[in-house]
Amino acid sequence: MKKKLLISFAVLAVVCVVLVFTYYLQVRLAPPVAQSELPKISVVKSSSNYYQTSDSSWIQRNDQGIWELYLHGGPLQRGVAFGELCKPLQAEKETAFVGEIENRVPSASYLNFLKYLVGWFNRDLDEYVPEEYLKEIYAASQYMPDSYDYIAPKYQRALSYHAAHDIGHALQNMNLVGCTAFAVKGDKTDNGKLLLGRNFDFYFGEDFAKDRVVAFYNPDRGHKFMSVTWACFSGVVSGMNEKGLTITLNSDKSSIPKKGKTPVSLMAREILQYASNIQEAYDIAKSYETFVAESFLIGSKVDGKAVVIEKTPDITAIYEEADNDLVVTNHYQSEELKNDALNQEYLSEGVSDYRYERVQELLDSLAPLTPNKAAFLLRNKEGLGGNFIGLANEKAVNQLVAHHSIIFSPEDMMVWVSAPPYQLGKYLAYDLNEIFSAESDNVHFSYTDSVSIDQDPFYSSGAFDDFRDFIVVKDKIQRYLAKGEGELITEQEQQEFIDSNPKGYLTYYYLGDYNKTLELWSKAKKYYNIALQLEIARKSEREHILDGIKECDAHLN
Repeated sequence: MKKKLLISFAVLAVVCVVLVFTYYLQVRLAPPVAQSELPKISVVKSSSNYYQTSDSSWIQRNDQGIWELYLHGGPLQRGVAFGELCKPLQAEKETAFVGEIENRVPSASYLNFLKYLVGWFNRDLDEYVPEEYLKEIYAASQYMPDSYDYIAPKYQRALSYHAAHDIGHALQNMNLVGCTAFAVKGDKTDNGKLLLGRNFDFYFGEDFAKDRVVAFYNPDRGHKFMSVTWACFSGVVSGMNEKGLTITLNSDKSSIPKKGKTPVSLMAREILQYASNIQEAYDIAKSYETFVAESFLIGSKVDGKAVVIEKTPDITAIYEEADNDLVVTNHYQSEELKNDALNQEYLSEGVSDYRYERVQELLDSLAPLTPNKAAFLLRNKEGLGGNFIGLANEKAVNQLVAHHSIIFSPEDMMVWVSAPPYQLGKYLAYDLNEIFSAESDNVHFSYTDSVSIDQDPFYSSGAFDDFRDFIVVKDKIQRYLAKGEGELITEQEQQEFIDSNPKGYLTYYYLGDYNKTLELWSKAKKYYNIALQLEIARKSEREHILDGIKECDAHLN
C-alpha cells in the first residue's frame, strides 16, 4: 500500500512537472532580436529636468508637470532611448499598476492564479503585433525593474501591459474605461475648420494617472507623429501625425475574449504612423484582428472631416454624420453595428446615451466652438440641462478620472494637451508645424504658452479640495470591499465623505456597501435609500442598490 502511494505521488509529481514545463514553453514569448543587437547609448543629465541620449533623443519635464519626449530612428533605437530615458518613470508606473491590481484582487492566491491565466491568454500575443513594435517594446522592456520578474519576464510583461486598455473592457464593471469625444466643423466652429476634442477616461488609480508623457516621434519609416502616453507605452490612445490625421480611442461593449490578439492601441499606432487619410486608416483597421470592440474617432486634414471607425473582432464599419458635428461616447452608431446585442445591452444601462445627449446639448449651446470653448465642454461636470449630478458621475463629460484630455485643430496643425490633474490643469498648446518641420534631431522645443488655455477655476477651489478628500476615503472603502479586511472607516471619516460629495450617488452607494459588509443593516439601508434619490449612472448600479436594500430588510425583519 505504501509503495503504491509512493508510486502515485511520483506519477503525480512527474505530471505536474510536465504540465508546468509545457505551460512555460507555451506562454514564454521569444524575443524578436538577440539582446546583443540592441544599440548602446548613454544618457546625459543637462539640467534638473532635462535628459538627453548620446544619439539625440531626449526627455524634459515642463513647468506644468508634463514630460515631453522626443524619439527618433529605427525601432530598436527608439525602444532603447524610450527605456533609458523613462527608466524611473517606468518603474513608478509598473509599481502603480501592480499595486492597483493588488488592491482590487481579493487574495494573493487568486492574484497568482490570474498571473497564469493572463500568461496563457496572451501566449500568442506577439503573433498579432507588427515586428517593428515588438522590437521597440522589447528594447524598452530591458530597462524595466527586476522587482516584478516574479510576475513574468520583462518583455512578456511589457507586451501584456500594452493590452491594458483592452483588459479594461473585460472589467467594465470596474468602470476603468468610459471616454467622450467629439468633432465639429463648418458652422459649428468659429473659423469653419475641423476641431476635435476628447477625454481619455482610463482610470487605474491616482498613482497611475501621474507623469503623463507627450511623445514626439520621428521614425525612420512612416510619418512623424505626437501621442499622449505614459512611460514605455508604445501604443497610441490619442495622437496626431504630420499629415494632420488624428486618432482617439473610445471603448465599446465587448464580450470577454478567449484569447489575446492585436491590442487596439498598437493598431492605432500603425494608423497614426502610416495613414495619411481616412481611407488608409480604415484599410489598416480592417486588416487587423482585435480581441475587443472599439470606436476610433479619426480626424483628417486631407479629407477635411472626421469619421468613426467602429470595430469588433468580426466587423469593421465607418460611421459619419451628414451635418457638422459628430459625438462619440461608448456605443456603436453605424448601421452595421448599432443593433448588435451587446451594444443594445450597454445602451440599456442608460449612461453612454445620456452622456452623448449632454455633449450634443453643449455643442449646440456653445457653437461656434473655439479651442477655449472645447476645453470648457471637456471640463463640464453637470448633467442634462446643466443640472448638478454630483462629482465623479459617469454620466458627466468630466468624471474627474481622465488620464488626459486633448484638443486637435488638424488644419492648423495645433494640439492642446491638458496638464494634470485630470483635465483641470492648463491645456498646453503645441505647434506641430514648427515641431515637425525641425530638420535636426538636436532641436529643442516645448509648448507655446501664449496660445495655451488657462486651468479650470475648479482646480483652485475649495470644492476640488473636498473632492480630493472624497477620493481618499473612496479608495479606502474600495480596498476594504475588495479584500474584506483592512483599515476601518471612522464615523468622522464617513461624515467627511458625505460632506465632500453630498449630491453624488457614489457617496451613498459606497457607504451602503461598506456598512452592509459590516452588517450594520439599518445604516446601510439608510445610505442606499439616499442614493436612490440621486442621479445614478447605470441601471445595473440601481439594481445593485435595490438588491442591497432587500438584503438589509431580510436581516432587519
